[in-house]
Amino acid sequence: MATAPIVRSASSGKKRAAVLGVGQTHHRSKRLDVTIGGLCREAIDRALADAELTFDDIDAVVLGKAPDLFEGVMMPELMLADAIGATGKPLLRVHTAGSVGGSTANVAASLVHGGEHSRVLAVAFEKQSESNAMWALSIGIPFHMPVGAGAGGYFAPHVRSYIRRSGAPSHIGALVAVKDRRNGAKNEYAHLKQADITLESVQASAMLWDPIRYDETCPSSDGACAVVLGDENAARGKTAAWIHATAMRTEPTTFAGRDQVNPQAGKDAAAALWREAGITDPLSQVDTAELYVPFSWFEPMWLENLGFTEEGQGWKLTEAGETELGGRLPINPSGGVLSSNPIGASGMLRFGEAAMQVMGRAGEHQVDGARIAVGHAYGGGSQYFSMWVVGAEKP
Repeated sequence: MATAPIVRSASSGKKRAAVLGVGQTHHRSKRLDVTIGGLCREAIDRALADAELTFDDIDAVVLGKAPDLFEGVMMPELMLADAIGATGKPLLRVHTAGSVGGSTANVAASLVHGGEHSRVLAVAFEKQSESNAMWALSIGIPFHMPVGAGAGGYFAPHVRSYIRRSGAPSHIGALVAVKDRRNGAKNEYAHLKQADITLESVQASAMLWDPIRYDETCPSSDGACAVVLGDENAARGKTAAWIHATAMRTEPTTFAGRDQVNPQAGKDAAAALWREAGITDPLSQVDTAELYVPFSWFEPMWLENLGFTEEGQGWKLTEAGETELGGRLPINPSGGVLSSNPIGASGMLRFGEAAMQVMGRAGEHQVDGARIAVGHAYGGGSQYFSMWVVGAEKP
């Protein structure tokens, strides 16, 4: 838990913004009971109820969506405008690959920080049962590097490089998978609930992309997430998660000397985040973090990339049990992307779950005494990064 004091940086002139409500769907492999519009509305209705607001209170809407090829619906923001309550209101669409859910929340926050709107609704979704993400990620797009391997095939070499560079033992990935899936069993909305998963069962599961095994990879989920953000006046009298800092950074997918194990854009985003939040020792000052971990080995990789540990040391924190519920820094108490993965919404789920923690609304997966939490998302070939720090106290 956080022990070191937080020293705020100089005021940037931003207006204060807070998360007033969070809503999400029940995530499943196939939500055949709802359309895409219905899926989004399910999350939105829960977020509005959590914030004790209605559509009439919302000034603007921001929609996040992963590549349009995933469902084959081009410009879904136009199709969804009515269903998500954006008729007659400003509507923005955000797309930054897998990080889009987090980027959407940050864009919505910027509208409040800048004083443009008092209350903003952000929503992100994916309905993978109506798509084929593997196909969409593998087709040849003009003027882009051909991969033809899907996400797992693309990231497996990065994991192998991490293991070689850090000297991490082979069971670390399985440890993360066991932790996150057991956490997911405590989350009423999670897709996968595997309370009885074991280290041995993960290690016995099929090898998909060496060294990534079947039980160390994320599911394909239908789901949506929504957050309602408001300014200081809108938050008055409410339990809120105050936004202490936001950050987004990018880098090209390929360039000479690029470090895909520890991407520069991720390091730069984290440095900017900690600076704005006044955090000098993240491991001591952050109570819990929701990190975007679609393949289990990314937990130690991102612990290093974000500066929670020195390079090559992230796996030691995981092995020591410090990232479990009750540990020094609980990572993904919700079960994370390994338990629910509606790609377009996965990043916003990380941001929303972080807000739920500091609002004390995380139910069975609540971290005791959580006051400062981090939401994190990455996308593309590890070149898009979005993050925020939220706290129980006004910054």
